[in-house]
Amino acid sequence: MASAVIKFCAIFMLIAVCAADVSELGRSNPQPVTEVCLGCICQAVSGCKQGAQCEGDHCGLFHITWPYWADGGKPTINGLPADHPDAFPSCANDPYCAATTVQNYMARFGQDCNGDGQVNCYDYMAIHKKGGYGCKGDLPYDYVNVFNQCVAAVAASQQG
Repeated sequence: MASAVIKFCAIFMLIAVCAADVSELGRSNPQPVTEVCLGCICQAVSGCKQGAQCEGDHCGLFHITWPYWADGGKPTINGLPADHPDAFPSCANDPYCAATTVQNYMARFGQDCNGDGQVNCYDYMAIHKKGGYGCKGDLPYDYVNVFNQCVAAVAASQQG
């Protein structure tokens, strides 16, 4: 468990740096998703395996699809135009650009998915998995379980 927490912390720091870099991309709105939440979504989706590439229709640490990327504003890296054939995979496979995509997507589709009167990380986790228009349904057990374990591990590490 200790090595899993250390690995998570390394990924968490990478995503935290990413979230700080996102502010330089011209968005004036504060980012809706915290670094911890981004890290736990990443953990639930892909295990935050560094170097994750495209598999089928999804790419990168967050398993982003082309429609998700488009709804997230089509951010790009290295000045690549959004209509370039490599724009989507290069962004989705880059942790910084992928996190920007997630932030933009959540800014657009953020809503109370579980009916608790708040829009928070649990809602963002549901939106990420089920999309901006279908987040109120049941979620896969394994996805939610890994997400909850991640949140609990972060909380425990902050207490001790």
